[in-house]
Amino acid sequence: MLFDIVTIFPDLLASPLQDGILRRALAAGQIDVHLHNIRDYAGDKHKMTDDRPFGGGEGMVMKPEPLASCLDDIQRDTPGHVVLLSPRGKTYDQQQAERLAGYSRLILVCGRYEGVDERFTKLYVDEEISIGDYILTGGELAAMVLIDSITRLLPGVLGCSESAANDTFSHGLLKHPQYTRPRIFEDCEVPAELLTGNHAEISAYRLMQSVRLTIERRPELLAGVTFTDKERKLLARAGLLDDVLRLQNT
Repeated sequence: MLFDIVTIFPDLLASPLQDGILRRALAAGQIDVHLHNIRDYAGDKHKMTDDRPFGGGEGMVMKPEPLASCLDDIQRDTPGHVVLLSPRGKTYDQQQAERLAGYSRLILVCGRYEGVDERFTKLYVDEEISIGDYILTGGELAAMVLIDSITRLLPGVLGCSESAANDTFSHGLLKHPQYTRPRIFEDCEVPAELLTGNHAEISAYRLMQSVRLTIERRPELLAGVTFTDKERKLLARAGLLDDVLRLQNT
């Protein structure tokens, strides 16, 4: 999969690509990341990529010409799906990551300042995405969030093929608590259910813990979860079904 990042600060993005899963995915050819400096496409001698907003107001606005020239150049042979990282975009979640992982090429445009000239957005951008209801100084960190979350969904990237499938949010629930050695830590023991060796019982226990955690911390997520008849029986036995149904109907 090819990621193109359009930015005025390409050096800001180099370091996160040099470690961990992203580095391994790059080395294996599972992803490729190209950094494009918008200033290289500015037509004036000062390489200006922003200007004051028409109508007045605070701050600066990213100019449309350098952005358009950059996209025209990098899409000359192969078009891509263009995403503008913007606080007014649709909120990013796991389902969005799974959808975007289906593209062969993503072009991530990193907004800055007070935003991007609306004409560029209307003519060149396929969608706007926000990683949350807060403001960053630019879209570069948001672009890395997308690259990281999408890359780990690609076949063969993770060492364990089930890791991505069982992640938090993959089934609409928060992930169950995890434990490792030692069995006892500061007088706290690993739950006995995890030591039985019975995989069916362990799966049922983990599901109930996921539901409990979701009810406690992110109850709104339950609205999008569908439980099988078997799972509903387990929920009823654990005393959780009434809470789940109540939250799903609110």
